[in-house]
Amino acid sequence: MSQTVDRALRILPLLAEGPANLEQVAARLDVHKSTALRLLRTLHEHGMVYRQQDQRYRLGTRLFALAQQAAENLDVREIAHPHLVALNERCGHTVHLAVHEDGEVLYIDKVESRYPVRMYSRIGKPVAITVAAVAKLLLADLPEPERRAVAERLDYPAYTARSTPDAGAFLKELATVRKQGWATDFGGHEESINCVGAPIRGTDGRVVAACSISAPNVVVGSGELLELLPLLRRTADAISAEYSGTTPPPLQKAKP
Repeated sequence: MSQTVDRALRILPLLAEGPANLEQVAARLDVHKSTALRLLRTLHEHGMVYRQQDQRYRLGTRLFALAQQAAENLDVREIAHPHLVALNERCGHTVHLAVHEDGEVLYIDKVESRYPVRMYSRIGKPVAITVAAVAKLLLADLPEPERRAVAERLDYPAYTARSTPDAGAFLKELATVRKQGWATDFGGHEESINCVGAPIRGTDGRVVAACSISAPNVVVGSGELLELLPLLRRTADAISAEYSGTTPPPLQKAKP
């Protein structure tokens, strides 16, 4: 990287801390004020920084617009898919990816189990929002007033004896999920299906999606499924990092 580009880029995180004057910028870069001024003028011309009336500089609106555009163009499914495939090849069980949209939690990706007993779930299909592990993760991240409002307007079908019975119980479970950072569904939707989920976070730390491992209890019990939680959380963390731009490599595929 050229020295000029390097210096210009170093100005941006400085101004992210707050407005700074020419002397402060020059001191941080350890350059003469004339050099700092040339860099600031170039950034100003491109809308990356803005000079205030008090002669201090702050980040420009063009920079925020670019960041917003980049965020809108991120496809969490495209980023997550190779990680989900690698996870599936390691554990052998069904892997899902879900997001929260328009009041529903939807599956947006699925990698099938290698076992003959398959799960009936489809990409684009809403999940059972009051019991599914991915739904708990996505709703648990909502601000408390919104979380409470959502819980209070939901219906609570008794899919099984383990289904969430009411809003009070749901809010209590969401609080637990928010604190521990992972969720389960052990027979809450189908008595024979167990599931464990982990959150995928964006650059601001908010949950943008959730991934899960699901399996029939004839294949693996709830205790054995929980043993896969560290692997699942590492996968979710790797997806989060790549989605946020720190890009660790995907989990390596299992050896044949």
